[in-house]
Amino acid sequence: MIHTHQTAPTQFVEANGIRFAYRRFGKTGGVPIVFNQHYIGTMDYWDPTVTDGLARDREVILFNNAGVSSSSGEVPTTFEQMGANAIAFIKALGLKQVDLFGFSIGGMVVQEITLQAPDLVRRLIVDGAGPRGGQGMELIAQATGRLFGAHPHDPPESVWLAVKFSPSAAGQAAGREFLKRTHRRQEGRDPEVNDKVSPAQVEAMDKWGVQREGSYDYLKTIKQPTLVVNGSNDVIMPTINSFIMEQNIPTAQLVIYPDSNHGSQFQYPELFVRHTSLFLDA
Repeated sequence: MIHTHQTAPTQFVEANGIRFAYRRFGKTGGVPIVFNQHYIGTMDYWDPTVTDGLARDREVILFNNAGVSSSSGEVPTTFEQMGANAIAFIKALGLKQVDLFGFSIGGMVVQEITLQAPDLVRRLIVDGAGPRGGQGMELIAQATGRLFGAHPHDPPESVWLAVKFSPSAAGQAAGREFLKRTHRRQEGRDPEVNDKVSPAQVEAMDKWGVQREGSYDYLKTIKQPTLVVNGSNDVIMPTINSFIMEQNIPTAQLVIYPDSNHGSQFQYPELFVRHTSLFLDA
């Protein structure tokens, strides 16, 4: 049976004392792409148009990092440790080389994976994220608190429309279509995250956002081809940070989508798949 986003079973692998939940599907034989998820997101928060679109030409691996949803363990309070856990997960699958896609805090985690295990990473895509000590990043926790309000563990669907999509009519219509797509999978869905996840992830954001002299220097050591992606007006991770990353990572390319917000790849999923496929196949 050829699995898709909807039908891929949730599997488990042990590493670092953590039981990681994951799903894998798509065309095997090449370098797989490992997806790293956003704040309080589970495997069911990915867009099937994106995952299935990329799975036409390569194997897609979705997973929950430590302490998130169906994975065991505790959520670390640093992206460094989240990166180390992700490396343990990838190695536990017996993979020697992967491409990485990181969205939002996943975009910070994939930078850490690349710094800690450069031989493991062929290419990376950093989406809706920013560098250590990026511009306006000290305000991320405030923006997150304001947007997610009193229910960080169970946001009403409208929260994602405000966080991920442009406020324009077209943006909000695209957002509603995205939310429908994420509910196509009804069998074997991931549980929502518990109450410990949000505070730990916010603490990691706070630490990452601290501005120091030379905080961008590490970006120059990332030698892998890198695709930086964002929306034209990201309300969570100010879009300027994507330019900073593109200017400092030696081989980076930058794609900014029009009339879009933090979840630009979900607003333009087919276009994002085409751009990403071009980049991964280059």
